[in-house]
Amino acid sequence: MAGPHNSGETIPAAPTSNQKNMKQFSLYTDGGARGNPGPAGIGGVVLDAKDNVVKEFSRYLGETTNNQAEYKALLFGLEQIGKLVGSTKLNQTDVHAYLDSELVVKQLKGEYRVRDLNLQPLHAKIQRLVQDFGHVSFTHIRRERNSHADSLVNQALDRQASKP
Repeated sequence: MAGPHNSGETIPAAPTSNQKNMKQFSLYTDGGARGNPGPAGIGGVVLDAKDNVVKEFSRYLGETTNNQAEYKALLFGLEQIGKLVGSTKLNQTDVHAYLDSELVVKQLKGEYRVRDLNLQPLHAKIQRLVQDFGHVSFTHIRRERNSHADSLVNQALDRQASKP
């Protein structure tokens, strides 16, 4: 009789008590400017481990560049997760961040240097904040996979444009 150990099946390791207590979130963020620089906004969606939306945000930034808006969206999203779990639980929180900005992802992973002097403080602030979490990963995704966050950016920009 074939059992799991001799059939080639892999048995997952039992989660440690630390893994059982970890909160898991997915964070989809986007930032954009109409003009570069120009009127800019941020948008994002926070999902729990079961892919339920637990938080959305859509904010107007004022005049800034696309790349600054991308960084500010990620920073705001991480801060929102921090508020959801509380500062004492950040170290028990895993975040998988998904962005359609390849530049920002590669800079955060250390694959590209941050040469833009206006991006350096945002990059540094995110790197400091990330240290408070249990784990944060950054993944570049195609724009089509980030449509929810993108629509929230456009909502922020459209709301601002419609103001008298």
